Amino acid sequence: MATLVTGGVGFVGASIVKALAARGHEVVSYDVLAPDALMTHFLGDLADRVTFVDGDILDTAGLEALRRDHAFDKIVHAAVFTVNRTDRETARSKEILDINLAGTGNLLELAREIGVQRFVYISSGAAYGLCRDPDQTYNEDDHPQPGNLYGITKLASEQLTSRYGALHGFSAVSLRVSTPYGPMERITGHRDNMSTPYQWTGAMLRGEPIPLDTSDYGRDYTYVLDTGSAIATVVDAPELPHDLYNITNGVSVTGAEIQRKLAELFPETRIVEDGNAEPAGSSLGPTRGPLSGYRLWHDLGWVPQYDLAAGLTDYVRWRRESGFLD
Repeated sequence: MATLVTGGVGFVGASIVKALAARGHEVVSYDVLAPDALMTHFLGDLADRVTFVDGDILDTAGLEALRRDHAFDKIVHAAVFTVNRTDRETARSKEILDINLAGTGNLLELAREIGVQRFVYISSGAAYGLCRDPDQTYNEDDHPQPGNLYGITKLASEQLTSRYGALHGFSAVSLRVSTPYGPMERITGHRDNMSTPYQWTGAMLRGEPIPLDTSDYGRDYTYVLDTGSAIATVVDAPELPHDLYNITNGVSVTGAEIQRKLAELFPETRIVEDGNAEPAGSSLGPTRGPLSGYRLWHDLGWVPQYDLAAGLTDYVRWRRESGFLD
């Protein structure tokens, strides 16, 4: 039996695939993106444990062929249209709904037809919405109030996942991922607003100046290898006491703190004042506070391995070794 990962060539999906392969899973990645040299480099010796299938989660014929050609006992649904810009949300509203809702429905139907043991839906902290106070911490019992199509479709997909599991007798769990950064983040047709660590590490490696960030915006930036590790822990758990977990390092970090840490770790970093620079943060409004990772630690004993310094150090190492300086 194999584990299916949708969106397995994407940003978070790549780390899920790698973490599962490292744990001994035979992984099938189903993605509209074909694996490239960057993906092969990222997987390294684990690439032999991964089968890549090009396909669209909205293509029911393609999903039927996937069901016919492979045997799955677990599904991790990570394929998504990631949107956190109002102009993008306005221009592609219907596509967001199709991919993020109809696509989830198609995968849940596949899970029902196969009779999987577990379905893991990769959700987002966007399901909570934007907090009133920047230091407000969210736990899984807080009332979600998403304020954009991305967050709304994430919350709706969580509810669909829970109900399908109850109706059709398979373990169903949703994971709200905090703001990830790290290897394999890149511009694709369904992701084009890059994280501040992506932008600033790239500028530093290219020898370009970084505009000074004086805002107090913060996010619980979580290194994506930790995100993949947490998801794999949930996939492999014998039992799940809850059907919803946050994945986070639990620490809010401002843009200014990231810049200071970059300058400390990499003396070649050049940070300059630029009165025209926009502060780090979402174009949809004020940032939110950090998520709480207590439930995942309490139930499954998972804790993140990368603090900010370790994450930035490993990320820059990967970018240098892979030659990814965009």
